[in-house]
Amino acid sequence: MHPPVTLRALKATAAVVPLPTPLRTASGVIADSPLVLIDLETSAGLTGHAYLMGYTPLTLKALVQLLETLGEELTGAVVAPEALTQRFAARFRLLGTAGLLGMALAGIEMAAWDVLAKQAGLPLYQLLGGASRPVKAYASFGMDGLELGQRLTSDAVANGFRAVKIKAGYASLAEDIAVIRGVRAAIGPEVALMVDFNQSLSVPEAIRRGLALDEEGLAWIEEPVLQDDYAGHARVAAALRTPVQLGENWFGLREMGRALDLAACDLVMPDIMKIGGVSAFREAAALASLHSLPVSSHLFHEVTAHLMTVIQTPHYLEVMDLAAAVLQAPMRFEDGHAVLPSGPGNGLAWDPAAVARYRLN
Repeated sequence: MHPPVTLRALKATAAVVPLPTPLRTASGVIADSPLVLIDLETSAGLTGHAYLMGYTPLTLKALVQLLETLGEELTGAVVAPEALTQRFAARFRLLGTAGLLGMALAGIEMAAWDVLAKQAGLPLYQLLGGASRPVKAYASFGMDGLELGQRLTSDAVANGFRAVKIKAGYASLAEDIAVIRGVRAAIGPEVALMVDFNQSLSVPEAIRRGLALDEEGLAWIEEPVLQDDYAGHARVAAALRTPVQLGENWFGLREMGRALDLAACDLVMPDIMKIGGVSAFREAAALASLHSLPVSSHLFHEVTAHLMTVIQTPHYLEVMDLAAAVLQAPMRFEDGHAVLPSGPGNGLAWDPAAVARYRLN
């Protein structure tokens, strides 16, 4: 039996990492990936790794400070993810744990699971009770217009992906349809095509466009209206034949529960950083299974690929290389499936030279 491992230090490094292609959405362009890399150093000499995505560089210094302050408070604590979560829940009950604080706490929890898997000498999925198997994935792209959208998605299909996602919400329905049909022509009829509106439509407009898109054979329509308008999403979902996808912006299980109580979606895709970490993602998947809803992931595919092997209703792993440029060994994909790492932990390991190059001072 392994002795308890305690936290010695937490290091947080902000890095602005270039994306292979700028991520265009209906609400703006993300040209680079603003990340915080977490190193959870322990008494056993093991270091747990995780990263956060800050969406804008404006959040990075605040996230680093939060993480370092939390790490100081936890020095000497046993690295036990469930106990850490309970400790933080009590510590911040009056404040709440949404927003940047919740993101920081989730990052610590993910890194703690990485430590435990390394201590056990097992890949994370195996520590959690999963078996090694390919995990079905889709390649995720932005609002790239017709020509670039066709090129990016057809390249993904040529590389083995059997599902792709593009972003929509152009100025008119006609433009949305033109891009969607153009991408469909490029990828062929057998490839699953998802469309993400990134909260850009009103409820009536979402229903109008969604009814037109019902004829396009889409695998899902994602976040057509404001993400926390669960009643609005329910109206859209009830009106359309195409499944409505929701969940990447749920901060915790209670928000997810409210959405499901209102039948706001047909599919769910929790974000491991926002939902609360490894354990919370599994709880979210269990809640989805009670409603017989398929579960996809949002971002962070290096960690969530492990979790897709241990949940009851797995659907798709989202693939968007936010951190590949600072990793020693980015996750591999074969025939549209993630190849799980065989070594201990979650598989994250930083490339020191790349981190130094992109570090935000």
